Amino acid sequence: MIEEFSAFFQVYIDNWSNWGPQIYAAIWVTVKLTVASFALAIVLGLLLAMGKMSPARPLRALCTAYVEVARGIPVLAILFLLYFGLVPLGIVFDAFTASVIGLGMSSAGYIAEVFRAGIQAIHKGQREAALAVGMTPMMTFRHIILPQAIRIILPPLLNMLIILLKDTSICSLISTEELTLRAKDLAMMSFLPMHLFLLAGVIYFFLAWPLSIATRRVEKLMQRGRRQTFGA
Repeated sequence: MIEEFSAFFQVYIDNWSNWGPQIYAAIWVTVKLTVASFALAIVLGLLLAMGKMSPARPLRALCTAYVEVARGIPVLAILFLLYFGLVPLGIVFDAFTASVIGLGMSSAGYIAEVFRAGIQAIHKGQREAALAVGMTPMMTFRHIILPQAIRIILPPLLNMLIILLKDTSICSLISTEELTLRAKDLAMMSFLPMHLFLLAGVIYFFLAWPLSIATRRVEKLMQRGRRQTFGA
């Protein structure tokens, strides 16, 4: 048994000079893809959340429809539409750009609901009090509502970031040079699929694990802050 394990891990040692640079490059692409798509999802999600709470009925209906569609369509279908479906219309995205837009558009539907729930959890009396002392609606949102809502929405946003990190693996199906595609290519060249996909899984775990720890710590800090505020 020990000899079998030793032989299994010896494969990594023998091939790392070839695999290593390609794996490192793929990890960097995965990280960039995650950060860029999450940033897009945050901006679009906040705009959608504000639109859903708007007094303008057409805007509410439009934003609600977007959220429902984004949450109801698989991410892969959105990626295929952006990368393949728009080509006949003369709209061509490279794989990385299509991946960022597709993941961002899909995740925005979920993040919009996170923002909306967090904002609506703030008592409306605080907004009314801020308006009563002369603050504009935008000032009230920026300085009163949003800072308090962040304490509520930060843990679920970090959970969404973890999900988004893992969802980047789907982008391999439109030839984005991220970790899963690189592991697949190396597995086909070396005929060592177990070693490469196991390695990819371990790397995804170590990328997501710090985020999981951060999420738990943030949740504890938020709960402690609420208990102290309530006790005060």
